Amino acid sequence: MDLKDVKPDEVLDCVALACPMPIYKTANKIKEMQSGQVLEVQADDDGIEKDMPAWCKATGHEYLGLVKQDGEYRAYVRKK
Repeated sequence: MDLKDVKPDEVLDCVALACPMPIYKTANKIKEMQSGQVLEVQADDDGIEKDMPAWCKATGHEYLGLVKQDGEYRAYVRKK
């Protein structure tokens, strides 16, 4: 899957937040979403590279991947 073709249903801005806040906010936001919807999480904490796939594995949500650009990360998660 090419991530630039992914159209998120919701975008969550976690820039300037340190671990574990991006995962904490992702967990809360995804509860509001419908199954199958995609969340884009924007962050600048490099911990998201390992934390987001691990969180998805633990919770059963689908980790679609991550794009790093200009020191910012965009992680994509599909709600189970």
